[in-house]
Amino acid sequence: MACIPVLTQAETYRIATYAAPLSRDGPGLLLRDILKGEDAQIAAIARIIAEIAPDVLVLTDFDYDLEGHALAAFSASLNTPYPYQFAARPNTGIATGLDMDQNGRTGEARDAQGYGRFAGDGGMAILSRMPIVADEVRNFSDLLWQDLPGAVLPQVDGKPFLPPAVSSIQRLSTSGHWVVPIQTPDGVTFHLLSYAATPPVFDGPEDRNGLRNRDELRLWETLLDGDMGPAPNSFVLAGNANLDPIAGAGLSGAMAAFLENPALQDPLAGLPTANWDDDGPGDLRVSYVLPSTDWRVTNAGVFWPAPDDPMAALLGDDGLAAGVHHLVWVDISR
Repeated sequence: MACIPVLTQAETYRIATYAAPLSRDGPGLLLRDILKGEDAQIAAIARIIAEIAPDVLVLTDFDYDLEGHALAAFSASLNTPYPYQFAARPNTGIATGLDMDQNGRTGEARDAQGYGRFAGDGGMAILSRMPIVADEVRNFSDLLWQDLPGAVLPQVDGKPFLPPAVSSIQRLSTSGHWVVPIQTPDGVTFHLLSYAATPPVFDGPEDRNGLRNRDELRLWETLLDGDMGPAPNSFVLAGNANLDPIAGAGLSGAMAAFLENPALQDPLAGLPTANWDDDGPGDLRVSYVLPSTDWRVTNAGVFWPAPDDPMAALLGDDGLAAGVHHLVWVDISR
């Protein structure tokens, strides 16, 4: 396993995102599986993280608990633990008591603020080797969908699909939208823009999930335009957009347009990050690490070794030992 060097002045920083399947079927089960140390999937994920050795890692499918026990245990289980950790309560699994998807039933996973079988199901988490300024985090997760400037909510036959009781409480973020300050050893603070959007499928002709997915991306556009308070000068956007700029079921044009935003760089244009079955979505680009233009990109990649690469063993015989998503990383410096 790769050793992780101590950060020094003028260091290159490796920022990564990983939609690793670190969610389980109920509260507390992820912590149980981490502590037991017998889960092959968790072990595969940990080996991949150790191999890439990011300085900052955004996990976009990690069960949340209030005291952060699972995140601390996962960090401790890694080859070199991360001294700084952050997670805020996600919208996933927050019960509403309403029929949010309008299927005639309540109390289902899709009736939560964000899809979730229990509170905190498949949330987000950040591990960092550099200090996180937790008391200066900007959390937009409670923003109502209808309150996003220019929001497009679903309609059927020209009428709102969501009744007022639903639209008046429906948050935009499926999991969360965080702006997290990170302090680098060279005295520079940059902002980590982290999120995990809904898959733009599993709905009907109203395209509820597709439109929400697009507006979850548009929240970042609005922030970078300065329409939601101060726009960050130096940042890295890292997370799971669940949206390919060319293929897939989502509103791909929104992702393609976002990648042309002059405020950011796209070091990995065209590379897929997930390998679903060919009779399903197929290979798509859904996870992104996008630095602002003040950074110098020195390297970048998706951990997806060729079958004849010795590193392919980390993914297992079927390539799915750590799930369908692949870790995405970018090296940046000043």
